[in-house]
Formats: sequence, C-alpha cells, structure tokens
Amino acid sequence: MNKAVQLESGLRSMESGTDVLNYHAPVIGISGNFREGDCTLAQAYYMSVLEAGGTPVVIPSYDDDKALVSVLDRLDGIVLSGGADIDPDYLGEEPLECVSINPRRDRQELTLVHLAVDRQIPVLGICRGIQVLTAALGGKLYQDIKTQHDQPAIEHSQTIARGLPSHDVRIEKDSLLYGFFGKETLAVNSFHHQAVKEVPAGFRVTAVAPDGIIEGMESTGFRPVLGVQWHPECFLLENDRTMMPIFNWLIEQADLYRRAKDLHSRTIILDSHCDSPMLFDEGTHFFEKNPKMLVDLHKMYLGRQDASFMVAYLKQEGRDEASLKAAVSKADRLLDLIEQRIGECNGKAALATTPEELWQNKFKGVKSVVRGIENGYAIGLDIDNVDRFRSRGVAYMTLCHNGDNDICDSHKGNHEHNGLSEFGKRVVERMNRVGMMVDLSHASEKSFWDAMECSSKPIICTHSSSRALCDHTRNLTDEQLRALASSGGVAQVCMYSGFLKKEEDATVNDAVRHILHMIDVMGVEHVGIGSDFDGGGGIPGLEDASWFVSLTARLMAEGLSDEQLSLLWGRNFVRVWSVNIGL
Repeated sequence: MNKAVQLESGLRSMESGTDVLNYHAPVIGISGNFREGDCTLAQAYYMSVLEAGGTPVVIPSYDDDKALVSVLDRLDGIVLSGGADIDPDYLGEEPLECVSINPRRDRQELTLVHLAVDRQIPVLGICRGIQVLTAALGGKLYQDIKTQHDQPAIEHSQTIARGLPSHDVRIEKDSLLYGFFGKETLAVNSFHHQAVKEVPAGFRVTAVAPDGIIEGMESTGFRPVLGVQWHPECFLLENDRTMMPIFNWLIEQADLYRRAKDLHSRTIILDSHCDSPMLFDEGTHFFEKNPKMLVDLHKMYLGRQDASFMVAYLKQEGRDEASLKAAVSKADRLLDLIEQRIGECNGKAALATTPEELWQNKFKGVKSVVRGIENGYAIGLDIDNVDRFRSRGVAYMTLCHNGDNDICDSHKGNHEHNGLSEFGKRVVERMNRVGMMVDLSHASEKSFWDAMECSSKPIICTHSSSRALCDHTRNLTDEQLRALASSGGVAQVCMYSGFLKKEEDATVNDAVRHILHMIDVMGVEHVGIGSDFDGGGGIPGLEDASWFVSLTARLMAEGLSDEQLSLLWGRNFVRVWSVNIGL
C-alpha cells in the first residue's frame, strides 16, 4: 500500500470514530522562539503536551495586541518556552552579560503574561519562561549568575545531553512540585545563565539549587501559575517520563478552565448583589478598566459574567421627614446614575428588566445590569414608592441594612418592631403584587420569619452565607435555609470575608465550603452567588468579577456537574425572579 492510500485509509478511520467526535482536549499555546526571522519550537515541548493529553499550538512572535487577545480567548493553557535572554531594558537595567536578546519576543511575552493572569489561564513557565513570569509580574532577575550571584557552586549550563539531569534541586514539602514527585530532592537538567533573583509578590519559592539559585516558584494567590528553571520537556527525548507530572498538572488545570469557559458560554452567569453604584456616585465609569472597582465592563468580560444586579445602596440614617425625603431622593439619583453609566458603554452593556432580556443580551454578546435597592429606607413612608421604583426597573429591594427602619428590624438593630412592622407587612404584600422580589439579607431572624409568613412569593437572600460555618448574625441558620428552600426561595453565598470566617481572613476555599454546605442543607436548586463586590466583598481567590471562571473551575474540581453549576450560577435566581413577576 503506497503512502497516499495509507493516508486516505487513516482519514476514513478517524472521521468514522466516535472517540474523535467526542474528544475535546484542552488547547495549549506554546510560545515560539524567534530568531533570524524564523519562528521555531523544539519538538520536546509539543511532545510533552501531547503526551499529557493536550492539543499544542504555537504562539508566534508578533506585535498585534488585538490578535494576541483573540488567541488567548481560544487557549486553555500556556507554556512559556525557553530561548534567548530577556532584554535588561525591560527590567530598567543596563546590560551586563547578555548572550542574545530578542526584544520583540520579550514585549509580546511580557504582555501575554499579564493578559493570561488577568484571565486566570493556567501557565507553565520553563527556563526563560520562569524568568518572563518574574519580569512581567514585578520580580527581579540575575542578568548573569556568574557575575551577580555570590560564587555559584555548580554549573548551570550543562554540556551533557539535554534529557539527562546534571544537578539536584531541593523542593519545599508543601509545594505543587512536592505533590507531583513526593520527594524533597529532584534531579534536573540546566541550560541558563540568567535566573530568578526575587520572585514576584503573590509567588513563593518552591525549588532551590545547591548554590541557592531559585529553580521553582508557584502562585500563592490561587492562580494556576507554575515556573521551573530547568527543562522538564527534554527528559521525554530520552524516553524518560519522570517530569510528566508537571505537564499532567498543566493539562488538568487547562481542562478545568476549558470546561468552565464552555459552561459560561451556555448558561447565565449571574451575580445577585454588587454595590458598584456607590463608586459611580464618586465619578467612576463602568466602561473603564478601573482598579478601584471590583465590577466593571472589562472585568465582567474577563470573568465571562453575563449579569450583575447593581443596587442603589442607602446607609441607614435618621427617620424624620427631611431625612426620609433625602433617602428617597438619593435612591432616585443612584438609579439615574446606573442608567447613565450603562448608557455610556456603546451597546456593550445594557439594562435588563426581565429574565428574557438577560438571555437576549447574552446571545448578542451584551452584558446585563439589573437594578436593585439595598435598604427599604429608600421608600420612606410612602408605600407607593414601591410601585414607582418597580416601574423604574428595580428587580428587588433589601428590606433593611445595618439598622432598624420603618419596615423591619435589622440583624444589627434594637429590635424596635420585634420583626416586621405593620407598615413592613404592607410593603412585603405590595412588593409581591408589583413583582419586586423581597430580599432578606441584613434582616433580623424575627424579620426573616415574619416576612416568610406574610409573603405570597418566594423570597431571596441576595448576599448571605451559612451561620453554621460562620456564626454571624448576617448569616442564615440551617433552619432558615431549609425554610427558604421549602418556599421556593434562594440564598446567594456572600463573598465578604467576615461572613465566611470569623477567626481569620477568608479565602475562596472558605467560600466553596459555604456553597457546598448550603447545597447539602437546601439542595442545589436553592443556592447561588451574591458577591457583595464593591460593598466589602472580595477575598483571595475571588478578588473581583474577573475571577468567576476560576470559581467555576474550582467547583468543578469539587465534583459539581454542569447542570448543578448552571442552577447555582443563575437559573435558580432567574426562576425566583420569573415567579415574582408572574412568568
């Protein structure tokens, strides 16, 4: 059989195989080397990615940033490969001992690192790659070990075959590398004269050579980023699979990221509570990438978030006639600001007033903002303001904040009404009638039970966590959670550190614990996410809206199915919203 016939036969076999049709390996971009006008890539890189179960593609060097963003949006993981020295000019230093530099490649890869980290894309940096990570993220490098490090005791540029080890490194016991290899000493190869001098903030040293040169680092900030100074891919050239756990880790992380992105593309990703309009009131704009804001248009795109429920928040102030009038006026002004800021987005974001509009916006690639009110203080003593605010598109109103008002007692109040006041009961009934959801976050326990009794529609708690895991009056007891579930309502886990953990600062791991506990108590059909971003919410591992894909990947790793995550991320809340407006 000649080669053409063999090829045709192989193609027929592939196209008829169900394994091929169902195969969705994560796509791993490998940075190509660039020299003398050619893009090159040593075969060991893509062989190792293939061996671990990924699909390798080459990222060539080019200056088109829009094209780079487009490529990143299609990748599930990245390998920063070895190659030329990093130009000291990018480090703000004069050159000392550079064998060869490639400023064009440097510029692209330093940019790529920032873009990838912002998107939570898993990254493995190899040799030059660990140095690129360090330079991009604020660490320091040795331009040349021999002239800048205190008399290295070992040779860092071996002459023996690339797939053979030349020295040992010491591995930190609680590191990823130790988890991969299960030992404190690992034999590695070595081909470098530049090296990491100081790791960036948010990273830790995980492997060190006998002479003190840093040879491994990993993120301490819940990002899947790992760097090694040696060349683990080269071992495969000697048919040695010792280093494959490094690539297996990358593919596992990339597969979670791929699956999370895919889920976000197919379902509504909804955050039920954020306080960004407080910052609008200080002159910030939603369409700008703003370091002060945890939710802006840019971060929603990075986190692949579809909808944010933004509230007009009112601090509990006096309840005399003038103060009440001022509260109503402020609520209107904040709602005006939400409309104005979203109107500045050139069609990339839009206000939504129904669940159908959420889906329509998603299909158009438009981010949705839904209006809410935090603190029923906003209506004063005029119950007709419920109708008026509802006509302005307000989807829910939190009955109180941190202090009793004329509607009910707060978790932090003086038990003025012993729950809901008579006026408060009429407010709940009016909200039911006009289709405005009743939000009981911040309410006292007695207010919660009174509202549950008098509401004819399912109730929401837009940003409340589990009191069984964190004994705080802002959180819900298991009894409250079960009652909320039995009435068809939802509880949205809050990402405020003090509501997740009392003894010390919380992280995303604590948020996951609350989510899983509340699912166990209520059933997955009654739990959601209400970040409280820009109102105090935000924790390591879930710092702003750009981290939502990462949270999905983390929950997938805990065993939640796509169906469960679809309910958690939006379908539960949308269901309650639909019931409240009579759909």
